[in-house]
Amino acid sequence: MIKKPALSLVLAAAIALPASAAQASAGKSFRWSTKSPEALRLLKELQGRIENFQFGPPNVELGKKLAAADPEFAMGIYYASVVEPNQDEAVKLYQKSRELGKKASEGERRFIEAMIHNRLNQGIDFRKSIEPLVELGQDYPRERLIFMILGQLYNGDGKGDLAAEAFKKAQAIGPRSARAEAFLAGHAQLQGRYAEARAQYEAIEKNLPKGSVPFAIRFGTTFSHLYENNVDSALASLKTYLDEYKANGLDQQFPEVFIWNAMARINLESGRLDEAMKNYEKGYESVPNSKLPEDQKTTWLGRLHHGKARTLARMGKHAEAWKETETVRKMIVDGGEAGRQFWPAYHYLAGYAKLEAGETALALEHLLQSDANDPFQTLLLARAYEKLGRKDEAKKAYEKVVSSQAVGIERPLAYPEAKKKVGSL
Repeated sequence: MIKKPALSLVLAAAIALPASAAQASAGKSFRWSTKSPEALRLLKELQGRIENFQFGPPNVELGKKLAAADPEFAMGIYYASVVEPNQDEAVKLYQKSRELGKKASEGERRFIEAMIHNRLNQGIDFRKSIEPLVELGQDYPRERLIFMILGQLYNGDGKGDLAAEAFKKAQAIGPRSARAEAFLAGHAQLQGRYAEARAQYEAIEKNLPKGSVPFAIRFGTTFSHLYENNVDSALASLKTYLDEYKANGLDQQFPEVFIWNAMARINLESGRLDEAMKNYEKGYESVPNSKLPEDQKTTWLGRLHHGKARTLARMGKHAEAWKETETVRKMIVDGGEAGRQFWPAYHYLAGYAKLEAGETALALEHLLQSDANDPFQTLLLARAYEKLGRKDEAKKAYEKVVSSQAVGIERPLAYPEAKKKVGSL
């Protein structure tokens, strides 16, 4: 029941500039299937806004105008689906773009089909989109869109080096963009160049248009401070993003709960337990009356119980923490087939609670069934091994955290401790 925000919200919004006639005739980049100059103009405008971290209602309106300018333009309908805030409507538009793609250019059709794993089922199977996009990039090496999307998919899969390579290809094709530069700053951060990454983020922000809401910059800056154990600065960056998010009406499309939950996690792992609990509760307040589908609202309710359980465990209220843990387990069971994907999250929670309660052997049993690719959950596994005197296994787990290229909040929360432990075990 505990899942990250749909990855497609972040990954699908990449840039693609119309190919020149020379490139199209050489088969190097996509040939758009529309004959409407207005549709191409609107596509470029929408792409430019996305590239500069401009989101919200204006993009929704642009998407509608783009779809109306040429209702048969497959890529135009695809982009309308990207910015449509209503998930059911977004899926309908995406499926329509697939149908139109059958009559579109080969590049358009293959791209839209490749994205099916990222666009449907909340992007759970996004990794399956990588291989067809790699093949598409080999056939269309001058198509910037492919490499921007590949970079974001690789990032989501914890393959930072491959992501950086893809973003550099996109930059080489041009034009250079704030979005790609921000992702490359994040790669510098993975390599331990925190001050350099922050300087890059600051330089990028200076050139952004008014009204930008730079997710990658704000969260990237937050992570850079976490790596250096500067909690107050990390939280300040997220608070800035929260203000921008609400000021630009993005909370009307997707509730700001994910920002509050990030602040909660930082406070929790920094020992600011009362603040963590308040953050989790405050974040969930934005969910019940939001436009999210009911299944997603249930997922966020599960996240609330998950966060409260971990916070209570850190507070030493172990009976209360386990009660919340059992609530999460019941939600998964009641979810039937759809709930199966959340079992690793349950084992992460149970392992966390048992570890805090001093029941280390039981904690290890659960943590071995949690997400092996999550750096923070791997950190918990390492702690359990160490407490049980299994130092070789603990060191390997700590080393796995250090070598991880995961780009979310989990690595900066886990890395400083793991780095110290690798040197001391």
